[in-house]
Formats: sequence, structure tokens, C-alpha cells
Amino acid sequence: MIELRHLRTLVALKETGSLAGAAKKRFVTQSALSHQIKELETRINSSIFIRKSKPLSFTQEGARLLNLAEEILPKVVETEYDLKQGLNDELNQLAVGIECHSCFRWLMPVMEQFRTTYPNVNLDLSSRHQFDSLNALEIGELDVVLTSDPVPGQSIAYQHLFDFEVQLVVAKDHPLAKLEYVTPKQLEKLAIISYPVPLQRLDLYRHFLEPAGVKAGEQISCDLTMMLLQRIACKDGVAALPTWSISESYGLNLTAIKLGPEGLKRPLFGAYRKDSASAHVAQQWLKLVAKEGLAKQHKLN
Repeated sequence: MIELRHLRTLVALKETGSLAGAAKKRFVTQSALSHQIKELETRINSSIFIRKSKPLSFTQEGARLLNLAEEILPKVVETEYDLKQGLNDELNQLAVGIECHSCFRWLMPVMEQFRTTYPNVNLDLSSRHQFDSLNALEIGELDVVLTSDPVPGQSIAYQHLFDFEVQLVVAKDHPLAKLEYVTPKQLEKLAIISYPVPLQRLDLYRHFLEPAGVKAGEQISCDLTMMLLQRIACKDGVAALPTWSISESYGLNLTAIKLGPEGLKRPLFGAYRKDSASAHVAQQWLKLVAKEGLAKQHKLN
């Protein structure tokens, strides 16, 4: 009586809050979607949602069916994937988007572990969607995203991996070098050296300077970590980096300082689509990332 297409339509209605949005998400016309809903309502002899409600509001019967959909559909997707893996030896791909430039190096051991467990899955790490990675995830261009800035949404699941600290990196003979911690005011108008990321997206700006109403100085961009650290050592400016980047100072005369008396802590999440065929493998990859990240944090502490 109740088909999977009906359940997927209910989830689309909840995620978009409208018939038009649900039709677009299900790749059908609004007329076709309305016909499908009418068909389901006839089968259960009850309305699914309250007409003309904004935002869309489900009836009691509709809410029960929605709960069923949210319980069953992930299991269906996982089972389909497992069956496909068992019957198909072709190479599959897990596209991972990384918003953090400095993550690549310490993720190498994780990639090796993953390839041992899933030899038929090609793991592709990329930062090409850096400024729009969550959108790329939602439309299927990526399968997993590592991010510190989750965006609420019904179609994407977020798995907290670990927390890390961002510290200020300066040359050892910099005027701030001997301080235990710095305040936002002490960084006012200082040149900031960073990876090629807009100033507004930098943790140093968003979570330290901007809340205090402090203006940043000139931003200097560097693509490579080695080049970035060398410019800091030359006192071209200061940078805020995760502690795992600071530990690889390449013998340069650098020191790290806390941002504020409590330090600046940031979370790292793994994001993946709940209804994706790759969700199960994405979860396994993220477990390895969390394990490696926590081990690295323990060493640094």
C-alpha cells in the first residue's frame, strides 16, 4: 500500500516545507507530486498535511508516515549499498571535500588505513569546493566534507570528530612572542598571513577579532604551509593555525601563543548525505579520521 516513493516524497516535503520545493527535490513536476500525494491519501483514507499551512504542517497520520520514512529509508539505502558491494567488484569513489588546507598532511595515514579496509573504493581528497563544499555535498558532487562550520539541514548528517585549538604563530623575536596569550586589541591592524581564504572565513577574524570589534590589518595569502611559515619567521605578519600545523615548523624560529586566556577552540565535523549510497562508507572513513585526529591531539597535549 505504501511505496518507497511515497516515503521519499514525505521526507522531501519536510526538508523543503513546500510542494514546489519537494517537487524540485524529487525531480518531478508539482502536478505529478500532487497526484502522488492524492493517491497516497486515498490509500490511507486521510490527509497527509494541512492545506495552506505555512510552514507546511503534517497531520497526525502524515507525521506517523514521516517517522516511518525517516526510520526505513536510511536502512534501505544502506542495504542497497551492501548488496551492491557484494555483487559488484568495480571501483567505487568516495569524494572528500576538505575546508582546511592544513588537514591534508595528517590525513595521509587515514587514507592508507581506509584503502586497506576498502581496497575497491577510490578515495579522492579535494579542496576545490572549499568555499561551497556543503552545497557541493548536497547536490552530490562530494560524498563527505570535513568542516568546522555546520549548516543546519535535514538532508545532511554531521558527525562530531574532535575539537582542536587554533593558536597565533609569530616569529620568536616578535614583540608578542613572550606573552602567554594575546587579546584581540593587541592584534589590531597587524598583517595576517593565511591560506587563500577570504578574511571573513578565517577563524582568527570570525571568532576572535570581529566579536571584539577589532579591525584586521592587511591579509597576505600563501598556498603552501612552508611558504606561510617562512613569511611569519621573516615577520611579514602573524597567522592563526591549528596546533597540528604549528608542530611542523620545519626548524624555523617560531612560537605559538594562545588566543585569549582560555584559548580558541574549534570543532571538526564530518558531513555526509543521509540518503546517499555512500553514507555507510563515509561513516567508516570518519571513524578513522576521528581516531587519528584524537591521537594527534593527545600527542600535541
